[in-house]
Amino acid sequence: MDVDKATALISAAGLELTDRRRNGTDDGWTLSFSNGAILEVGDKGEMSASGKGADAVANLLGLPGKA
Repeated sequence: MDVDKATALISAAGLELTDRRRNGTDDGWTLSFSNGAILEVGDKGEMSASGKGADAVANLLGLPGKA
């Protein structure tokens, strides 16, 4: 899934995107949401969620929850 589709799905569920920037290695995006979740989306489509609201974001995208 690409970054725009992930953002649209999460935003449609009522979570506001608060920050979007290229990651430090310039091979993907770091997205921050109003519930405290941080979503890493790689240019090749890999994704991982972390932060306070990670489980909610992971559920929306069909990802495993945070460890």
